[in-house]
Amino acid sequence: MKIAFYGSSLVSAYWNGAATYYRGLLRALAVRGYDITFYEPDVYERQQNRDIDPPDWCKVVVYEGTIGSLKTVAARAGEADIVVKASGVGFEDERLLEEVLVHARPGALKIFWDVDAPATLLEIRGDAGHPLRQALGTLDLVLTYGGGDPVVQAYGGLGARECIPIYNALDPDTHHPVAPDERFSADLGFLGNRLPDREARVEDFFLEPASRLIQTRFLLGGSGWHDKPMSSNIKRVGHVATGEHNAFNVTPKAVLNISRESMAQNGFSPATRVFEAAGAGACLITDHWEGIELFLRPDEEVLVARDGKDVVDLLADLTTERARSIGKKAMARVLANHTYTQRAEIVDSIFRAQLRARTGAAA
Repeated sequence: MKIAFYGSSLVSAYWNGAATYYRGLLRALAVRGYDITFYEPDVYERQQNRDIDPPDWCKVVVYEGTIGSLKTVAARAGEADIVVKASGVGFEDERLLEEVLVHARPGALKIFWDVDAPATLLEIRGDAGHPLRQALGTLDLVLTYGGGDPVVQAYGGLGARECIPIYNALDPDTHHPVAPDERFSADLGFLGNRLPDREARVEDFFLEPASRLIQTRFLLGGSGWHDKPMSSNIKRVGHVATGEHNAFNVTPKAVLNISRESMAQNGFSPATRVFEAAGAGACLITDHWEGIELFLRPDEEVLVARDGKDVVDLLADLTTERARSIGKKAMARVLANHTYTQRAEIVDSIFRAQLRARTGAAA
């Protein structure tokens, strides 16, 4: 079956947190026999900051950030059995959704894949005329990056026929244990771009503990932090390419996950960073959010902090031996229960059930 997937970027993780998610899921679906074309706009300097070459398991079509180019690639939706428009593509998202739905053939499965459901729902709840909200009744399915029952119920209340979370996971071929790298040596590392919906939480969970533990080494990776005031014991390394994430995760004694405000409030939204760190065997400290126990066991496979004081206390008690034990158990858990191969099995069964329901024949 052919999939036309319209997303932010497959080949660049630059200001694009969904890249790992897309790569893991689509690669696993390709293994299951899907013929996938990924359409991405040339915006935000992503094509100048590619971190992978176009893969052999998916055709990548990069189009110019113009309405004409958008219309050209949207017309190719008519070639696919399954048409996916993701959230946050980054160029004329509403226009792209309209054009894709116009060109999708009548028998195709039409899906909106939301990689930031709390933000999307906040935007469309207050706007009855929003193009996505208007389109929900014509879409066959909404899939989401996470969110659990709160997101499922919210989408249902807005008119979606069906909403199913497909959570982040691990691709063990790309995120796995490696040798430590002295560049990333620290007691606690945090990797994340500077975003308005996250900055206050970074101040609470990372910057404030660093200011209190001046003899402790902190490591900050990600874009946008160059002019942010912070204590001298924080080493800033800027953008970290995905190929270096393993070393970033395994070198510090522990690494920190800090959810964006909307994700933390909603819960059931583990970031890709959670599975990347666990897959590398890192000791992960995460901010608290509802549903964490569905993915990793607190105090055994992950450490959970409710505020900056908890981060300080956890670091004070964390020995190298315990950190290694937590990382080892976390890696075993995600390899057993949370790989993209397993997520793709779920997606494949959803696709086939949807297509059978509409055709009355085996897909």
